[in-house]
Amino acid sequence: MGATLDHVMMRVSDLEESLEWYGEHLGYEEKDRWEADTFTNVYLGPEKLGEEGAMLELTHNHDGGPEEMGDAWGHIAVRVPDGELEDYYQQLMDEGVEDYRDPDSCGGRYAFVKDPDGHEIEIVKRDPEQGALWSIDHTMIRVEDADEALGWYTRKFEYEHTGRWEADSFANYFMKPEGASDESMALELTYNYGDNTYDLGDAWGHLCVRADDLNEFWDDLMTRDAPDYRDPESCDNEYAFTKDMDDHEIEIIERDPNSDSLFPN
Repeated sequence: MGATLDHVMMRVSDLEESLEWYGEHLGYEEKDRWEADTFTNVYLGPEKLGEEGAMLELTHNHDGGPEEMGDAWGHIAVRVPDGELEDYYQQLMDEGVEDYRDPDSCGGRYAFVKDPDGHEIEIVKRDPEQGALWSIDHTMIRVEDADEALGWYTRKFEYEHTGRWEADSFANYFMKPEGASDESMALELTYNYGDNTYDLGDAWGHLCVRADDLNEFWDDLMTRDAPDYRDPESCDNEYAFTKDMDDHEIEIIERDPNSDSLFPN
């Protein structure tokens, strides 16, 4: 089935400010842009983005930015070389990035900063062979039922459980398609013990998976009883959307290797 994670979309209030921020601090470059009547979408990523590397999609609605961050959406995580977390975090601080959670406060294992809209960005240590500097390592979303979520992504998308972290008050589960490369983005499911009901908000957009054949992939999802949210026909057979058990939107897209655009056309 494949289902490589292609990109993660989030909404921003000032597109040019966000493009400048990601370009200056993470070295992201614009990969492609789609201008519509009411919104603009921009794909971003490191210069040397691998074939299975995930992009960041920024969406700016022309009538304004997101109104609510919500807490169902967690963060994206970006990679720095193992052993250099403190150096890269200090570099961001020297560049004027907001000091949100420094490495010391996170036991030296990771750190967090925020972008201009308050989207949280985790910085994680990885072997350089696992992906380009600042490339997206994983996207975290919160789920209300860990067992249901793990089963859903296994059944619908054939994802494998690749890692787990248990703490006193929560558990993190990492998932990827079978056979995915180290550079590909993982999905992190966070389950908080106790009160775990969340609001989606509108700042978080969606995950997107890449299909070899859009309609065949969609038919498989329907066979597996995935929600029929926006089928390919309703999207001019250019993409489609389903939703997971917690209403996180998941786009399915088919890339045309001969197209001049990364966006469907």
